[in-house]
Amino acid sequence: MEYISHPMIKPKTVERRGYQLSLAASALLKNTLIVLPTGLGKTVVALLVIASRLLNEDGKILFLAPTKPLVEQHAKFLKATLKIDENSIVSVSGEMLPEKRPDIYKISKIVVSTPQVIENDIIAGRLNLEDFVLAIFDEAHRAVGNYSYVFIAKEFRNRSRKPLILAITASPGSDSERVREVIRNLYIENLEIKTEYDPDVRPYVSEKDIEWIRVNIPPEMDSVRKSFERALELRYRRFERLGLEIDLKGLTKKEILGLQEALQTQAGESGEQVYFEALSILAEIMKIQHAIELIETQGLEALKKYLKRLFREAKGRGSRASKSLFEDPVFRDAMIKAMKINIEHPKVKKLLEILKKQLDSNSESRIIVFTNFRDTADKITEILKEKGFRAEKFIGQANREDDRGMSQKRQIEVLDSFRAGEINVLVSTSVGEEGLDIPATDLVIFYEAVPSEIRAIQRKGRTGRGREGRIAVLITRGTRDEAYYWASVRKEKMMYDMLYRIKDELAERKSEESLARYIDYEEDQKVIIFADSREMRSSVVKKLRERGAKIEIKSLEVADYVLSERVAVERKTAEDFVNSLIGKERLFSQLINLKKSYQRPLLIIEGENLYGRRMVSPAAIRGAIATITVDFGIPVIFTKNEDETAEFLTAIAKREQEIKKREITLHSDKTKRSLKEELEYVVSAIPDVGPVIAKNLLSHFKTLRNLANADVEELKKVPKVGDKTAEKIWSFFNAEYYAEE
Repeated sequence: MEYISHPMIKPKTVERRGYQLSLAASALLKNTLIVLPTGLGKTVVALLVIASRLLNEDGKILFLAPTKPLVEQHAKFLKATLKIDENSIVSVSGEMLPEKRPDIYKISKIVVSTPQVIENDIIAGRLNLEDFVLAIFDEAHRAVGNYSYVFIAKEFRNRSRKPLILAITASPGSDSERVREVIRNLYIENLEIKTEYDPDVRPYVSEKDIEWIRVNIPPEMDSVRKSFERALELRYRRFERLGLEIDLKGLTKKEILGLQEALQTQAGESGEQVYFEALSILAEIMKIQHAIELIETQGLEALKKYLKRLFREAKGRGSRASKSLFEDPVFRDAMIKAMKINIEHPKVKKLLEILKKQLDSNSESRIIVFTNFRDTADKITEILKEKGFRAEKFIGQANREDDRGMSQKRQIEVLDSFRAGEINVLVSTSVGEEGLDIPATDLVIFYEAVPSEIRAIQRKGRTGRGREGRIAVLITRGTRDEAYYWASVRKEKMMYDMLYRIKDELAERKSEESLARYIDYEEDQKVIIFADSREMRSSVVKKLRERGAKIEIKSLEVADYVLSERVAVERKTAEDFVNSLIGKERLFSQLINLKKSYQRPLLIIEGENLYGRRMVSPAAIRGAIATITVDFGIPVIFTKNEDETAEFLTAIAKREQEIKKREITLHSDKTKRSLKEELEYVVSAIPDVGPVIAKNLLSHFKTLRNLANADVEELKKVPKVGDKTAEKIWSFFNAEYYAEE
C-alpha cells in the first residue's frame, strides 16, 4: 500500500488515492462542494485540504459536523493523522460551559464542533472568525433555510482575512432548487462529483449485495388497516362536500402539508368557515394516514403507542383534530380492534432470521438495523436482547413526551462498544445515518424503505467500507414500503443527472460574477441590542447581527429585546400569539410586567395568517389586540417574517441610540444589583431621567434624601438637567398620592 507523504501528515497513516488528491487540489483553488459516495474518504479529502492550509497559511481551521458523535469521530481522526500538537485540535460541544469556550478557541489550531454551538458563540461575541483560513461543512446538504451552516458561512465569508470553504456530502438530494440553495448559502464556486463507477474510484469500491425481502401483512393486521381506511374514506367524502374541488386521494404527506399551508392563508385572508373546516379535516386525515403507515410498516406495538398519545392529546388540551377523531365511532371501533390484537409484524420474525444467519456465518459481524421510529427501535432492541443478541439502540438527544433521548456521552459510549464488538447489533433511527465511520459493518438492514434518496444513500453507506457489505430491505407487499423504495431509487438517478448540469452551469459562470453578488456586513457595529437567550432559537438574532447590531445575550426577566433605556420589545410569532390566547393570563401578565419596567414597551406579532390558526375566532384575536393597545397602552407592530422583525428592531435601536442618544440599560434583571446599581436604577426610573442623568444627579447630591429635598434651582445645577427635567424631578418627589388613581 502506498501512503500519502506530506509535511503536516504523520507517515504511513493515510493511504494514497489519486481521486482524493485531485479533489483536494480542486478544493484548494476555490470554494468547492464535493459529492463523494459514503465510505470513499470524504474526511481524507478534508484532511488534505487542512494540511495544505496549515502549511501555507497562518490561521486556524473550523471543521463543522451536524452531530456530536461525528464531531468526536473527526477530531479523533485528525489527532491520529496530523503532525501537530494534539491539544491544539479541540472538539467543542454545548456541554462545555460557554464562559470557558473563548479560552479554548484561543489555544486551538483546529476547532471541530456542531454548528449550533459555533453560531451561538459568534452571536454572543465569544468567537471571531477573523483568524480562520478554512471552514469545512460536513453533510453540506443541510445548508438550507435557517440551519446554522447558512449563518456561519456568511459570517466566515465576511470576517475571515483569507476565507476558503470546503463543503462535503454523499447525497445533496435530487431537488435542484435545494442543491442550488446549498451552493448559494455556502458561496460555492466549484462542484466536484465522483461516483462508484468512475475509473479512478472503482478500484476502491467494495461490493454491496442488496436484497429485497418481502413479507405479507397478516389478515388480522389487514383487517385493522381496512377499519382505519374506512375512517379515512369518511374524511375524504367530508372534504369533497366542502366544494373546494381538490382531490386528496393519492396526495403525498408533503403535498398535503403544502395544501394545508395554502388553506391557512385562504382562511386568514377571507375568514370563511369553509377553510377552517377543511383545515380540521386535513389534520384528521394526516393522523389517520400515519396510523395506517404504522400498521403497514411497523406493526401493532408502534400503532398502539401512537393511539395512546392521540388519546391523551384528545383528553387534554390537544388539537381539535384529535378530539374529533375520538368522537367518531368508526375511528373508535378501529382503535378498539387494534388494541385487542396481539401479534407481531412479520418483519420481526424475518429480522431475527436474517440476524441469526449472518451471525452464524460470522460471529464477529457488526449489523445496523435502521428504523424511522423510536417506538420501533425500543421494541426491536427489547426483542433482540430477549433472544440473546448483544443489541443496543442508538437514537437522538431530544426528549419527547414519554421518551427520553440519549445524551451525547451515551451516544459515544454505544458507538465505541459497537466498534469494539461488545455490541454486535445497533438499532438506529436517522441519527445513525449520517457520516458515522464503522468500517467493520457487514450488514445494514432497512426495517422499512424510505422515500428520501438522501437517507437511502446514507443508510447504504454504512456498509461496504473497505470490505464487502450486504444490505437487506424489508418490504411489506402492497403497502407504501414498496412505493417508498422505488421513489428513493428514482430520485437517486435524478440526483446525478441534475448535479452534472449544475456543475456545467458553475463552470460557465463568469469569474467576475462569482462572489461579487454576496452581501458584505457593515463593519461598524453601532447599536447594541440585548436579546433574551431564548431568542437564540429564532433567526431574528442572526439577522440583527447581519444588519450591524452588536448583540448581547442575556437571561431577561421581562422582554425579548431591549433597545434602549426606555424601549423593550416582546416578540410573538402569530402561532405563539394565538396559542397564548387560550391562557390569556400569562400573555397579559408578561405585557403588564413589560409596561411596568419600560416607558416605551412594544409588542411585535410576527408572521402572516394570524386569523387562520388553531381555530381561534378572529373576533377573539381582535379583542385581545384591542385590550393590549387600548387598555394596556402598548403599541402592536405586525411583521411579515423574521427579516422584517429584525429591520424594525434595528431601526428603533438606531433611532434611540444614535439619534436620541439614549443609553441601553436593563430595568429588570434576575442578577442581583449592587447598591450603586440599585440607586442608579431607582433614579433612572424618574420621568425624563435616564442612566446618564441619574449618575449625574447621584454624583451631585450623594444621597436620595438630598436629591428628594432639592429645589428646582439646585437641580438645574446638575449637568444635562434643564428647566423641564428639573421641574419633572421636583414634581415627582413632591406630588401627592391618590389611591383612587
